[in-house]
Amino acid sequence: MSTNDHPSGWHEHPDSGSLEHASAQRPWKFDGVRVISGGQLDSNTAQTPGMDRKAAINFARVGAQKLWAGTVTIHANAKTGAHHHGHLESVIYIVKGRARMRWGERLEFCAEGGPGDFIYVPPYVPHQEINASSTEALECVLCRSDGEAVAINLDIEPVEKPELVPWIDPTHPAG
Repeated sequence: MSTNDHPSGWHEHPDSGSLEHASAQRPWKFDGVRVISGGQLDSNTAQTPGMDRKAAINFARVGAQKLWAGTVTIHANAKTGAHHHGHLESVIYIVKGRARMRWGERLEFCAEGGPGDFIYVPPYVPHQEINASSTEALECVLCRSDGEAVAINLDIEPVEKPELVPWIDPTHPAG
């Protein structure tokens, strides 16, 4: 018997220090880990012109309270309209292709990333995703900090030539 096991079937949860009965608390078999097949993603989510979003994890599908996750595809030589995601933080992981991001009040800033790169978009930041390739689709995984799918499309007149901003990790400066 391990130190966390109790003869009555109760066990001590290592993080809480309290006694819990595993089977009495929750039906983990059906209310635990979920696997969402790539072929079962839901396109019935907030959309932005120029991209296709599909939800994998959200409240409706799995009961997620504090995050949204799914995929986004931007076709070759395409771009989204300007938009923001309200109070939500977003993380984009580039799986395939080359992403060009523009952001700012007039989309005056620009940076690029490729496969394996992560992009962080803070709350309320106006931005636009652009597929930098004229021949290859841009495929990404997207996560947001809430279960709701907020996408607020904006009518912005972008500057003609945005300022290139290098992506620099302040905890690991180039050198």
